[in-house]
Amino acid sequence: MTATLLTDRAVIRLSPFDDGEDVRGFLQGLVTNDVTGALPVWAALLSPQGKVLFDFVVWEDEADLLLDCEAAQAEALAKRLSLYRLRRKIGIASDPALGVHWQAGGGPTPDPRLPALGQRWLGKTEGDSADTAWLAHRLSLGVCEGSAELSDLLWLECNAAELNGVSFTKGCYVGQENTARMNWRAKVNRRLVVVPLAQSDPARQRAAYRVLGLAVDHLRVEDIPEERLPDWIQPS
Repeated sequence: MTATLLTDRAVIRLSPFDDGEDVRGFLQGLVTNDVTGALPVWAALLSPQGKVLFDFVVWEDEADLLLDCEAAQAEALAKRLSLYRLRRKIGIASDPALGVHWQAGGGPTPDPRLPALGQRWLGKTEGDSADTAWLAHRLSLGVCEGSAELSDLLWLECNAAELNGVSFTKGCYVGQENTARMNWRAKVNRRLVVVPLAQSDPARQRAAYRVLGLAVDHLRVEDIPEERLPDWIQPS
């Protein structure tokens, strides 16, 4: 059997505890992407200054929403969302019965960021780990995710616009002001890029993957050689 389980991912379930509760409406006012339409989508919860706290993929399960997130950050994400819940009757908790699965290639459920990332789905937490294969595939396409690579950076510097991680037409959300201003001014001064480890700048390095010989650097746009930009980013 092909290994598909991403063991470093977890699922948080948001559930309405009252018929009048709207889970999509609750999350819509918090995250960077539009969760009122077709799902899944990639999104982030930002600080009021527009910097990344958490990134995740949002799925639907009837009236519930499911957040496919970094397992190491799942508890912190659930706590952060609970701060915004106030008196609303919404359950926010990990769902240990569900796991995140992935495989390379085409199919019915392409990753919402980039079809070339392969197929992604939620299912039972069973099967062998695909973490190593997923990491290599993701980095080969120049796609960054997770706290080690994204945390405390401005969302558009994480290539969120190019990877369908932000809606510029939805209503307000936490951190929208700085994100919208960067977009309107077309002023993304730095970007995350995947580079050969031997060419990584230690001062700008976010993460290093020595087995793969790769690193993620946060570089000024003018310092990024055109050949280091993935084909889904159009050089300016």
